[in-house]
This record gives sequence, structure tokens and C-alpha cells, in this order.
Amino acid sequence: MLQSWIIFFFGLAYLGGLFAVATWGDRPANRRKPGSPRPFIYALSLGVYCTSWTYFGSVGIASRSGFDFLPIYIGPILVFALGWPLLQRIAEIAKRQNIASIADFLSARYGKSEALGALVAAVATIGVVPYISIQLKAVSQSLQTMITDPLFPEAIMPGVPGSDGLSMLVALTMGVFAILFGTRHIDTTEHQDGMILAISVESIVKLVAFVAVGLFVTLSMMGGFEKLAAHLTSDQHVQAVLAKGLSGTRWLTLTLLAAFAIILLPRQFHVAVVENAAPSDIRRAAWLFPLYLVAINIFVIPIAIAGLAFLPPSADGDMFVLALPVSAQSSFFAMVAFIGGLSASTAMV
Repeated sequence: MLQSWIIFFFGLAYLGGLFAVATWGDRPANRRKPGSPRPFIYALSLGVYCTSWTYFGSVGIASRSGFDFLPIYIGPILVFALGWPLLQRIAEIAKRQNIASIADFLSARYGKSEALGALVAAVATIGVVPYISIQLKAVSQSLQTMITDPLFPEAIMPGVPGSDGLSMLVALTMGVFAILFGTRHIDTTEHQDGMILAISVESIVKLVAFVAVGLFVTLSMMGGFEKLAAHLTSDQHVQAVLAKGLSGTRWLTLTLLAAFAIILLPRQFHVAVVENAAPSDIRRAAWLFPLYLVAINIFVIPIAIAGLAFLPPSADGDMFVLALPVSAQSSFFAMVAFIGGLSASTAMV
């Protein structure tokens, strides 16, 4: 078990590094210069779709209902792979009319209705607030998983009153982080190059972290892919769990909802539409973003299987990604998993 000050040091250092990246990306010398990797940065920034719900929650869903996590990604994959011309059209309209949000877009499409814009903004706010709380809860739970002594579960951190104290520290830190990032530009239609660069870096971090933990769990804890497959074929409980998530009606519903979400979620509209600099960026993202979604989900099932095999039945499936390295006493991979989860949460905020 790592000491709490080490975890907080690395966490704060990571957040500080992100702000440094954003500051560097906003320098005039680095903005829109020839040969800029902007199309790749744009495609990676779309990975903000993968929040802690993806990083922790996909494994949790897989541990309870098998493949039910997949429709959340099938929808966006289909939208970008098949519907990228529509996304280009939306981006062109937004650029022409100086649209800065999904509320502005819908209002402009219906006669610049201020009432509709206000309604959409209110609904978005009501939906975003609890979603932000999910990110805070995920970071708080991951902190508890990292620093709780298994022999003394109540001894979480000296001087902090349990999970409430942890949640407060996380909320304050992420609040300052969001303010620093969100107020760097006054003009809402101006491209936030620094912020987009930081988000793209976070997309890389959480992908690398998740794949690294997946490889560690599969190769070190499970003994390799062959033994993982053997365990899958011999464990009836795992087979029963994986068989749960095969409902066609449920999959269709979730796929449709996810397809709409990849465009209508406020953060996705901002990144995909408002921050789009050229139509060619969307064309390239049409294959890069689906590839990213496939890559970040490759080890969901292996991690879920390992969690069901190595952790007690009372273990929270949503924390398998972090709990497995902790149970294996691997401080390095536990820290990698923690930073990946922190990255997934802060990107959305």
C-alpha cells in the first residue's frame, strides 16, 4: 500500500503537468504553424468521451453483465465511421454562424429562439452537474482503494475524515484545475489550442495506462492469454456473467443513445464541432477515433475476468482496474492505474 502523500504528490504533479502543456499549446509560436499535428490532436481530443465511466465503469459493467458495455462505443464508432459527412456539415454551419455550444446550435437552427437556447442550456447544466459528481466520486474511490489498509479499512488517511474528506480534497483540486483551464480565453468562439492539446495528452495517458494495466493483469496475474482463455472456458460463473449482456433490444437502445451522445453531449459538441479547424480533421478522425475506442476496450473483458477470479465477491467491479494491481502488491502499476483514472476524470471536467 502506497503512502497517501506519495499518491497526492504524483496526482498534483500530473495536474500541474497538464496545465504546463496547455500553457505551451497556447503560445502563439505553437498555434496553427505549418506541419502542425493538429488533425491527430483533434482526433485524440475526441477521447474526452472516455471518462471514468469508461476507465473504471466498463470493467464494472463487464463484471456484472458481460458485454453490455460495448453499445456505448458501437454508437460513436458508427457515427464517425459512417456519418462523418454529417459532422462536417454541422461543423461548417457552426463556424459560419459563430456557434459556441450545443444550445447556440439548436437555437440557431430554429430561428435563433432564445427560449429554446435557454432550455437546452438548462437541461445541459442539469445533466452535467451529476456527471461531474461521478468523476469526483471515481477519483475519491480510487484514492480510497490506493491508501486504505486492508487490515484497518477505516484508517484511510491521517487528518482526513474518511471518504468525505477525500471527496472534498478532490473537489477543491479539480475545481481549481477546471477554473484555470476554462478561463484562459474570454472569446468563446476562439479555438482553445492549449486546452485541446492537454485533453489529447490525457487521452494518450488513459489509453496507455489502461492497456498497461491490462497487459500486467493478463500476463503477470493470469499467466498469459492461453491461461486466461482456459480460465474462461472452465469457470462457469464467468461464463454466466458474460452471457448476461447479449440482449438485442438493450444493445440497440444503448447504441442509439450513444450515437446521439457523441454529438449532443456539451463536451463532445465543443471538442468535435467548435474546436474543429478544418473539414479534413473530421475525415481523419473518422478512422482514428473508432480505432481509439477499440484500443481502450481491448482489455476490459480480461480485467473483468481477473477481478472475478482474484478478488473477493464483495469487491467493487468498478474498481477492478485499480484493485487488481493493489492486490498484487504492484505499486508501479497501481500508480499507473490511478493516474489513468485521474486523467479520465479531469478531462471531462
